[in-house]
Amino acid sequence: MKKILLIFTLLIGTLYLGAETVKDLQRQQQQIQQQIQQTNQMLQQTKKNETATVNKLNLINENIRSRKKLIQSINSEITTLNKDIRSLQVRRNDLQQQLEALQDDYARLVRQTHYADIQASPLLFLFSSQSFQQLIRRIRYLNEFTQYRKQQVARIRATQNEIDLQNELLQERRSTKKTALASQQREKDNLTRDERKQQKMLTDLKKRKTDLTAQLKKQQKKADELNRKIDDMIRRQTQTTTTLTPEQKLIAGGFEANQGKLPWPVEKGFISGSFGTHTHPVYENVTINNKGVYLQTTTGMVARSVYEGQVTSCIKLGNTYAVIVQHGNYRSVYSNLQELKVKQGDNLKAKQAIGIIYSDPEEDNKTELYFQIYKDRTLLNPSLWLAQ
Repeated sequence: MKKILLIFTLLIGTLYLGAETVKDLQRQQQQIQQQIQQTNQMLQQTKKNETATVNKLNLINENIRSRKKLIQSINSEITTLNKDIRSLQVRRNDLQQQLEALQDDYARLVRQTHYADIQASPLLFLFSSQSFQQLIRRIRYLNEFTQYRKQQVARIRATQNEIDLQNELLQERRSTKKTALASQQREKDNLTRDERKQQKMLTDLKKRKTDLTAQLKKQQKKADELNRKIDDMIRRQTQTTTTLTPEQKLIAGGFEANQGKLPWPVEKGFISGSFGTHTHPVYENVTINNKGVYLQTTTGMVARSVYEGQVTSCIKLGNTYAVIVQHGNYRSVYSNLQELKVKQGDNLKAKQAIGIIYSDPEEDNKTELYFQIYKDRTLLNPSLWLAQ
C-alpha cells in the first residue's frame, strides 16, 4: 500500500511541475501581449495620416519582434503540453493494468472455497476448531485475512481514483492545447499582416531618401550637441568632486551591486535605439552611433530615477531638458524631458518621478527618453544595467 501511495505522490508531483511550466509560459505570453498592446497604443498616437515614417517603421518592427517571441513561447507551450499528454496517457494505461491485476487478484480470492466458507459463517469457522491452539490460529488468520481484504479494496479504489484524476488532467491538457493552437494561428496571421506593412513602409521610405537623410542629419546634430553638453557637465562635476563620503560610497556600492537589476526609467515601453553603433533601419549604408539607449513609451509618461541619488544638474536644450542624477561615482542621465518634477540638489528615491517625457509633434508624437549611465567619466551600456 505504501509503495502505491508513493507512486501516486510522485506522479502527481511530476504533473504539478509540468503544469507550472505551462503556467510560466502563459504568464510570459501575457507579458508579450501587453508589450504588443503598448506598441499598438503608440502607433495610434502617431499623426492621423498614412505617411510612412521611421517612427512608424520602428513601432511595426517592435511588433514583429514581439510577435515572433510570442509565437516561440506558444510553440514551447504546445511542445510541453504534448509531452504532458503523452506522459498522462502512459501513466493512465499503467494504472489501468494495475487496476485489472488487483481486480483479478480479488476475484480469485472470492472464488476460493475456503474464503467462501469464512464469508458464509465466520463464527462457524472459528467454533469448528479442533483445539484451543487451532482456534487462536484461526482468529489470527481471520484478522489478517480481513485486513488483507480491506487493503485490496482500498487499493482498487485508490487506483480507480487515480485513473479518474489522470482522465481529468488529460481533458484539461487537451483543452489547453486546443486554445494554444488557436492562439498560434492567430498570431501567425498577425505576424504576416505586420510583415506586409513593414515591407510597404520600407518601400515608401526608400523613395524619400533625400528628405529622410536631411531629417537624420538634423536629429544627429541635436543629439551631438546634447551629448557634448552632458559630457562637459559630467567632466566638470568629476573634476570638482573629491573623495566620496561614506554615504556616497554606500550608494555607489548599492548601485553597482544592482547591475542587471535596476528598474527601467520608464514604467512601460521598449528599447527603440540600442547603445553603440548600428545600421539605420532603412538605409544599410548609414550608421547611427548612440551614446545611450532610447526608450520609447506612450504619451504623457514620466521618466523616473533608476536608483536613489541626488540631482546634480538640470540642463536645458531648446525646448527640452536633461537631468543628471549622481549615485556616488555613478551617474544616470535622463534626456528629452518637457516638464521637470525635480530641481538641482533634490535627493531622489528609486522610481521617483523626474519629469514628463517630450512628445515630438514633428515625429508622429514620438515619446522617447534618452537614457545614459556613467561611471566617473566613462560611458556604460545602460542595457546591461536595467532589469530584463
